[in-house]
Amino acid sequence: MEPTISNWISRLSSTAYSIGSSLVTGSMKPLTIIFEASSSSIFSKSISKDGGRATYRGLMEIADGASESRSKVVCDALLLDEHSRSDTYPTIRIGEDDVDVGHEATVSKIGDEQLFYLQSRGLDEEEASKMIVNGFIEPVTKELPMEYAVELNRLIELQME
Repeated sequence: MEPTISNWISRLSSTAYSIGSSLVTGSMKPLTIIFEASSSSIFSKSISKDGGRATYRGLMEIADGASESRSKVVCDALLLDEHSRSDTYPTIRIGEDDVDVGHEATVSKIGDEQLFYLQSRGLDEEEASKMIVNGFIEPVTKELPMEYAVELNRLIELQME
């Protein structure tokens, strides 16, 4: 009997911040599931400001022979003004019949209700906006080593000024 590998788990995360007329493309390396009963997750977060444009492009593939595998691709975008934009162009290739594969994308902006609530708790509009952005990006930063998470939060705060 030949040994087999199964139950492989992979997780990829990316973050992009687009400002002004810049175009940021968050391309992911191709992710291919080749082992039976394996799973993968791809999480992409982008923030666009001052007319910035963020784009996700990625390839997720379940190869022939990777039966009973599952994968999800999640792309979330936060637009900080009316002139910014976010696009998602996922490529998903499936070589098996009994798999569970999904893609979802959300685009949101900072809501007036969110700002009102935080301002009613004593924060000014800038502090409230920073808190909302930090909450949006928190699923990525919590996966990073502490020193990288602190640096990422500092960079985002600098860009928001």
